Amino acid sequence: MSTATTDSRRSLTDRFLNGVERVGNKLPEPFTLFLILFGITAVVSTAMAWANVTVQVPGATEVTIIRGLFTAEGLTWLTENLGPNYLGFPPLVTVLPILLAVGVAEKSGLLAAMIRKAFGSAPRWALPYAVGVVGVLGSIMSDAAFVVIPPLAALVFKAAGRHPVAGLLGGFAAAGAGYSTNLLVTSLDALFAGITTAVTETLPNAGSPVTPVSNYYFNVASALVLMALAGFIIDRVLEPRLNRQGVPRDEVTGDADAAPSRATDLRAELEPKESKALRWAMIVGVVLAVVIAVAVSLPGSPWRNEEGDYLPRSPLLSSIVFIVFTMFVVPGLVYGKIVGTITTGRDVPRVMGEAIRDMAGFLVLAFILGQFIALFNWSGIGQWIAVAGATGLETIGLTGYPAILGFIVLASLLNLFIISGSAMWTLMAAVFVPLFVLLGYEPAFIQGAFRVGDSATQVITPLNPYMIVLLAMLRKYEPDAGLGTLIARMLPFVIPFWLAWAAILSIFFFFEIPMGPGNGIYLPASE
Repeated sequence: MSTATTDSRRSLTDRFLNGVERVGNKLPEPFTLFLILFGITAVVSTAMAWANVTVQVPGATEVTIIRGLFTAEGLTWLTENLGPNYLGFPPLVTVLPILLAVGVAEKSGLLAAMIRKAFGSAPRWALPYAVGVVGVLGSIMSDAAFVVIPPLAALVFKAAGRHPVAGLLGGFAAAGAGYSTNLLVTSLDALFAGITTAVTETLPNAGSPVTPVSNYYFNVASALVLMALAGFIIDRVLEPRLNRQGVPRDEVTGDADAAPSRATDLRAELEPKESKALRWAMIVGVVLAVVIAVAVSLPGSPWRNEEGDYLPRSPLLSSIVFIVFTMFVVPGLVYGKIVGTITTGRDVPRVMGEAIRDMAGFLVLAFILGQFIALFNWSGIGQWIAVAGATGLETIGLTGYPAILGFIVLASLLNLFIISGSAMWTLMAAVFVPLFVLLGYEPAFIQGAFRVGDSATQVITPLNPYMIVLLAMLRKYEPDAGLGTLIARMLPFVIPFWLAWAAILSIFFFFEIPMGPGNGIYLPASE
């Protein structure tokens, strides 16, 4: 390939990426964005109310009358429900307890110890696959995964004689491209389920309740495939390319502008006390899991439903948040007590408080998200858009899987500009969940399809703030590296991840495999 051709392609890539950055930078930050959307919804709903617009939702016994915010009824509704709209925002009920629990496990050092153990015990040939496993599982740490996993992966790669930049970039790619899935139930599952529930509350015949485990089967299958795929790409694509390009294996600059990492003071190996603490935390976790399993499995268990089963509704499914909370808090306390990060009872609320402080931005954003969702549901605009959209798709015959793929593509494109998963799902769920429910799909399935779009592309957008952190880490090896360098090295992950995840969703769709306990693909009435 000629130098001129290479330079031309780089120029096209740079222009495209610069365009993405310019467009994205013109978008308001999420709070302002949803404040604007709230205002637009208020105006449109009022105009439709004045025009006496109504909609007949299939399955509903009564006609839905569109109500406007700037009417006497609307203004009193807002002034009476500003607080309830916020405190009643369903994600808060599930996300906050899990955040407190994950905060104990993270601040005690348990999660970091598990990551270091996974890296430290992996043989040299298996390190890329260990990075794939840890990266995908890293979403349990939320955004912390983006700053903890990459430098640790670089450290263990270098210690094993492999290219540290492959570990650095591979760790980031696995953590980002697989962000929406996990083998464990995470706060993200609770967050998405809460938003979906908020949308479906006003829909008749919306299928089984959406809980934090509604996508669990799909998540497990996806996580296993993406872990292996991430390891393969690191091993067979990324590292060989870095070697061919002659990227330095040692840090060549002490750049003072390099962003600090929360993991730079960590070693790959665990100290004896840390190993002991991790061992006891795992033992306690297993014992706790056995106790819970026995309690819910006994004949006549109060966690069964009236028919003696667990599906589609039961106290067990309603207790998922408690189970997740317990499985993080108790092992976290055991670990912290042994290593000394948690010594007294006063340390427990302290680490929980630190976890809440880390999520202060979400708690502020949740205020306007709750107002937007509440107005969207109360006004009836969501039902009107859903009926109109479903009718339009049926008219052109686009109601099958192509419509689902189109939805995923749209989510992937929006993910280049709206980095917040909760903000994007709030926006898309309000429109697409009711639409696809009318087409006969379970809300949990649409939520699972959204996960495919809300992951892979976030590691190639300049609007991802952690890309800047990663760039600072990369410049320790390549001082001249830029965002174009990062994005070019992320693309080998993005396309295979997207295709693999879409293929997994296709298998669940065509074979009608349940997405999670009690949640299938189609609504019962459509079967």
